[in-house]
Amino acid sequence: MRHRHSGRQLNRNSSHRKAMFRNMTVSLVEHELIKTTVAKAKELRGYAEPLITLAKNDSVANRRLAFDRTRSKEAVGKLFTELGPRYQERPGGYIRILKCGYRAGDKAPMAYVELVDRPAPEVHDEIEEMDDE
Repeated sequence: MRHRHSGRQLNRNSSHRKAMFRNMTVSLVEHELIKTTVAKAKELRGYAEPLITLAKNDSVANRRLAFDRTRSKEAVGKLFTELGPRYQERPGGYIRILKCGYRAGDKAPMAYVELVDRPAPEVHDEIEEMDDE
């Protein structure tokens, strides 16, 4: 029986799961959009959203807590300089999960995980030149 066992095992041991979600969180902070399976995306929310809430209050103690959870100086810097101020007024729900079909190899359901209110991607000059012609 699995009474009172929260979270998904994802067929990994605890150290592998911890490392995987740490890496996924750093990638999400750096790129603001990642593609993964739906199960991992839903589980990632529990790792990434508390970090953004932590980044709303910039202090040395909070930066050290964030570094302890991510082990990435670049990610901590972006969390506290960009993401914390961006979500200062939002009371939670910083991540959006968009389903995007199935993986080719094993038909696993895939999803995009993105940060809400992220800036729109830039339009490249090549596309604008093609429209002018």
